[in-house]
Amino acid sequence: MNSKMGNILVGAIVALVLLSMSAFVVDQRQTAIVFQLGEVVDVKTTPNLYFKLPLVQNVRYFDSRILTLDSAAPETFITAEKKNVLVDSFVKWRITDVKQYYISVGGDEARAQTRLMQTVNSSMREEFGKRTIHEVVSGERDKIMDILREKTDADAHKIGVQVLDVRLKRVDFTPEISDSVYRRMDAERKRVANELRATGNAESEKIRADADRQREVALAVAYRDAQKIKGEGDAKAAAIYSSAYGRNSEFYSFYRSLEAYKQSFKNKSDVMVLDPSSAFFKYLKNSNKGGK
Repeated sequence: MNSKMGNILVGAIVALVLLSMSAFVVDQRQTAIVFQLGEVVDVKTTPNLYFKLPLVQNVRYFDSRILTLDSAAPETFITAEKKNVLVDSFVKWRITDVKQYYISVGGDEARAQTRLMQTVNSSMREEFGKRTIHEVVSGERDKIMDILREKTDADAHKIGVQVLDVRLKRVDFTPEISDSVYRRMDAERKRVANELRATGNAESEKIRADADRQREVALAVAYRDAQKIKGEGDAKAAAIYSSAYGRNSEFYSFYRSLEAYKQSFKNKSDVMVLDPSSAFFKYLKNSNKGGK
């Protein structure tokens, strides 16, 4: 009885071991290839629980997520002007045909990245050789990236890979031409600044001259109006004087004589030597007679 129970237990353990060796799981981040004696017999791309023949078949997993290939160091490329530029780039890619990927590169991610980087560098060298520094730095940068993605993706399909994007992170001048470029940029900025400064000075002089002209015109108009008003006032005063003279010329003469006496004897130190019979004392004499 004990022997029978032992056999059953051993059988159950063996069955569990065989079941565990035959079952495998593929999750949403993976694809799997089932091999039988080194030959590809099946490809699993859907997440699920699967079974294989234990000891005869084996499974190898591959990452189905989007992967990033980042250049280790900036590469040097020559533009149409025979100038060197340093380019730093990266590639976004993923495995789409896992069987072809295994056949082409043996399922080795490093080999696949090497193949992609060679294609990117070759295409980049070709595209940069057609363009000037300005075009590769800013003018046609987006266009270059689109062309690189298309060319790299077309070649990547041969190894079961899809290239989703190729990006130029940085495009810089090499040290030997950076100084000359910066000097040229500095000279250009100074030239523009001098032109703006000269234009500003010219406009300033123009505005100042216009203001001076307006000031002179305003002063001339004001002086003309003042003289006109003064003339009109003098004319009115003369008319009033004339009217006053016409009404009582004797009173006017008397008033003028009083003003003359007032101005003549304004200060005590004033001294006048006149003939007593002078017309200046006309009204003083008449005043004394009137007093008698």
